[in-house]
Amino acid sequence: MGAFRRLVRSSLTGGPHMSNPWAAALITLFLWWFSTGAILWRVRHADRAGGGAHQLSVLLGLPLLLGGTAGLGLSLDDETTVGTYTAFLSALALWGWIELAFLSGVITGPNRQPCPPFVKGWDRFRRATLTILWHEVALIAALALLAHASRGATNTIGLWTFAILFFARLSAKLNLFFGVPRIHTEFLPRPLSHLASHFRHAGMNWVFPISVTALTFATACWLERAVAAPTEAALVGHILLAVLTALALLEHWFMVLPLPDQKLWRWMLPASPATDPSLTPRK
Repeated sequence: MGAFRRLVRSSLTGGPHMSNPWAAALITLFLWWFSTGAILWRVRHADRAGGGAHQLSVLLGLPLLLGGTAGLGLSLDDETTVGTYTAFLSALALWGWIELAFLSGVITGPNRQPCPPFVKGWDRFRRATLTILWHEVALIAALALLAHASRGATNTIGLWTFAILFFARLSAKLNLFFGVPRIHTEFLPRPLSHLASHFRHAGMNWVFPISVTALTFATACWLERAVAAPTEAALVGHILLAVLTALALLEHWFMVLPLPDQKLWRWMLPASPATDPSLTPRK
């Protein structure tokens, strides 16, 4: 118990455990797994509850939005290790609330209809864009406001965290649109069941090599900066960003490689309601 108390105390005061790059990597890995599972768990339970459960989930999640926004603002000029973690966690909280609002069907787009199988080309792209338009606008607005607030700031970890999530998610959406071998539509909540019809099963697409190359390069850049970091806070910050980018790269490979990645979260979710078989990715 004494060792545990020392770990908690050092975590709260920015002690050696928080400055350990391995601890930073493990924290990022855990947050990636847990936060994804928590959001999926919440929307799956709302699916089963029906009624206004999804809207209630978004309201109950408002502390994520408020806390994330406040934390990002307070950490902008905090160059300590605590400030680095605050910025990172706050960006994840802000991102998490926007994703919860999207998966709950509150912030999606004006098009809520399945894509007809005969639609192709630019018309298909237009329809797909309209299904997620308000979500994309919310993410772009949040990123733009964060970039503006971070001008001249000494701690930009929050900005980079949100930017990594934004561009990795945009890349994933493009790959799902153009076609990948493996798509887990069982995780789509009921308000977004029509989204699967805009995905496409395919052996490969031209975006995927660009995506994995860019994410691999970005991961290497963050690691290089971590090695050359002048302070412990900078070391931790770049490790957090490197592991987050590497996990985004891993998620892209999950769309191609035959790995049972869905088991990472399926065990913690209740059974999903029956899905209309017509709402499936096209071949």
